[in-house]
Amino acid sequence: MFYITCLPCIHWSLDPFLCRRLVNMWTLVMYVGQVMKDTLRLPRPLSPPVVKLEPRIDAEYGLPSTHAMAATAISFTVLLSAPSRIQFQFEVGLLIALTLSALVCLSRLYTGMHSVLDVICGALISAVILFLTYPYWEAFDRFQLTSAVSPIAALTLPLLLSYTYPELDRYTTTRGDTTTILGAGAGCSVGYWVNQQLGQTFEPQGALPVPLPALTANALALGGARFLVGGAALLGTRLAVKTVSLQALYWWYGVPRSDGGARRRREIEVPYKFVTYTSVGLVNSILVNRVFILLGLL
Repeated sequence: MFYITCLPCIHWSLDPFLCRRLVNMWTLVMYVGQVMKDTLRLPRPLSPPVVKLEPRIDAEYGLPSTHAMAATAISFTVLLSAPSRIQFQFEVGLLIALTLSALVCLSRLYTGMHSVLDVICGALISAVILFLTYPYWEAFDRFQLTSAVSPIAALTLPLLLSYTYPELDRYTTTRGDTTTILGAGAGCSVGYWVNQQLGQTFEPQGALPVPLPALTANALALGGARFLVGGAALLGTRLAVKTVSLQALYWWYGVPRSDGGARRRREIEVPYKFVTYTSVGLVNSILVNRVFILLGLL
């Protein structure tokens, strides 16, 4: 729920450029982290002695902590990308990035879902990925927005990675979660390419970097309205596409609709999650801002 609300809000209310960078890095580090988990297969902390507060994901393996990876990647991608777009004091941004990353890492220890080693490795892996990829961010931006093969690559590569995700000896949510992330990233990437071709990217106009938006009552009201309208659009898209895709796949494979466990099968889980969240990414990046313009919210 955090990702379907927080990241789109950056697109709607701050700068689609920053959202695009965030989605790209979030998709990459989460895929690497999830694959490492299911390749290394190192267990989570034993309970007892720890008390686990998130039993839904207890079946997943532990190292590295993908929460620590995501928090580090998101915080420092903003920090490294924002200076060319928004006026702010870098030292303050660095302090905020360190604080947010540390809070998320500590929360994984508090909930009993990770060891100190899991969290440290997650943060360090994200740092290495950021360090290795940072010199190529601008080149990838140009490819993503202008290349004719960009939308084809954005759809086919994540779908291939979803189908070739490592097999486990038991079911966990990692394959489905990874497919969700890859699908959302694919949809957003295609959407940003479409916006570039249409000549309407919704990025700030004028000389960059621009001042931070003032937190006036009017700005907060508009931001809240965009959050409600955009959130409803994304959640509605998710519900509609998920329902239709599951019904179609159940029919195709001859599965009774009452068989709720069938959605764990690779041939059903991967396509329904990928199609669902690709659609969410497309709606977020292409449609929602145009709806805002029609409603006078942008």
